Amino acid sequence: MSGPVAVVPRTLVVGIGASSGAERTEVLRLLTDTLREAGLDRSAVARLATVTGRADHPAVRWTADRLGGVPVDEHPPEALAGVPVPNPSATVGTAVGTASVAEAAALASAPGGRLLVTKRKSARATVAIARAAAPDGPAAPVAQVAPPVTPPAAPPGPYEPHPAPPRTTSPTRTTGTTPQGDPP
Repeated sequence: MSGPVAVVPRTLVVGIGASSGAERTEVLRLLTDTLREAGLDRSAVARLATVTGRADHPAVRWTADRLGGVPVDEHPPEALAGVPVPNPSATVGTAVGTASVAEAAALASAPGGRLLVTKRKSARATVAIARAAAPDGPAAPVAQVAPPVTPPAAPPGPYEPHPAPPRTTSPTRTTGTTPQGDPP
């Protein structure tokens, strides 16, 4: 009999900001580290969110695929500019047209939700995590909590292992000599 199953509802929305030079592994590592540090399970991620034009960025697309093919929402910079965030950036505002991508996109895709993790940065990416007010999609079972399975015991009765095949020896050949040590 199997043990209880932990069920984690898909309520997390991850906002991602990625520069054109962001690598696939950089974004996924940043997200994975951020989830772990916050004590959140990656199977609870319902969707990713970013600014218009970045959903097809290789790092964003690859991260979505690694999370089980979660959808990626895009929001125009003008819409993101209207979302109040705790960590706006004038530099991002000048470059993208909104002072926040990760935090604003996470909140924009989680209506009625709240920001759980403010933006975290790597060299070329940012992530922020919001929790939606209601689960988005089916709950995802994440862990089987049961005692470890032990292999069955040996069948009762006498057990006779098969004898090992006889060992044969053959002379070792070294380059430049025959088995007897004479030159070839």
